[in-house]
Amino acid sequence: LLKEFSSTSSTTAVGTVTSRVTKNGNAIMEKDLLNHEDLAGDRGMVDDIFDETYREKEGPKPPLRYVWRNIILMSLLHLGALFALTLIPSAKIQTLAWAVLCFLVSALGITAGSHRLWSHRSYKATLPLRIFLTIANSMAFQNDIYEWVRDHRVHHKFSETDADPHNAMRGFFFSHIGWLLVRKHPDVIEKGQKLDLSDIKADKVVMFQRKYYKPSVVLLCFTLPAVVPWYFWDESIVISFFIPAILRYAVGLNATWLVNSAAHMFGNRPYDQNINPRENPLVSLGALGEGFHNYHHTFPYDYSTSEFGWRFNLTTAFIDLMCLLGLASDRKKVSKEVILARKMRTGDGSHKSG
Repeated sequence: LLKEFSSTSSTTAVGTVTSRVTKNGNAIMEKDLLNHEDLAGDRGMVDDIFDETYREKEGPKPPLRYVWRNIILMSLLHLGALFALTLIPSAKIQTLAWAVLCFLVSALGITAGSHRLWSHRSYKATLPLRIFLTIANSMAFQNDIYEWVRDHRVHHKFSETDADPHNAMRGFFFSHIGWLLVRKHPDVIEKGQKLDLSDIKADKVVMFQRKYYKPSVVLLCFTLPAVVPWYFWDESIVISFFIPAILRYAVGLNATWLVNSAAHMFGNRPYDQNINPRENPLVSLGALGEGFHNYHHTFPYDYSTSEFGWRFNLTTAFIDLMCLLGLASDRKKVSKEVILARKMRTGDGSHKSG
């Protein structure tokens, strides 16, 4: 028996580790299989654990079906962001600071909210914190929490296969933004419908956001960021709209997308060299700690998504602060002994002690 993960509030679980070589298409991977009930612990879920039984269907791939609405809107967004860059020298320092604050808040809505809290249940949050993270999530405008969680759990359970929404095996562009510009692969839809999302459906805050998601996005992603500089310090309405709203939104999207693309292609693999996700510190800087991706896919239930604490990981610092304030609890953390054992067993030899 090997202690697989622990919690900073003394929650622990044990699991038996075995090894098996599995095939998926032409790829051969050695997977460490752990008792899924033990991995679930008190998270109450296992749908973010890789499913080694999945096999891609043989035969030709379905044709691409473009989503022209998304193509047009994303093109306009990025053109607007480029225009916003030319306005930065004319913006007041308060406006630039406000744009940075909006970026940080909206990013936490994804990293600490829809990702670490709701997708992986890696810690617990009180009602006030869940409300704050939901507001921040609407400011980020990356689909409502329910849909984000569903797609992310499918991504982990069927990583780098046809059932992965942003399968990095289809190239950088597809995993970065292209997956949003075409219809989902039928396997993504099929597997997503089979996930157990009862924990998300039971969260009234999440379902309230889902019901009123569109108006919440209009208010929190675009209106509030633009109105505050214009109203409180007489900033130009053009600058107020294009920098804190449009540019900030575009930067936030690309920071998240880099986790799907760059962090699956560039970097080392000290924990598991048999999977694609990599350790990418630059992505971690932009995505508030989400670039330690080889670690995260090896230990998806760790609240820190890294063994290095606050290093390049503002989200971990935020969650720790929330615990200090009594707004969060039950942080799941992998023990140093298990991390080292995993590095020695399946890593690429580039590991350093945390």
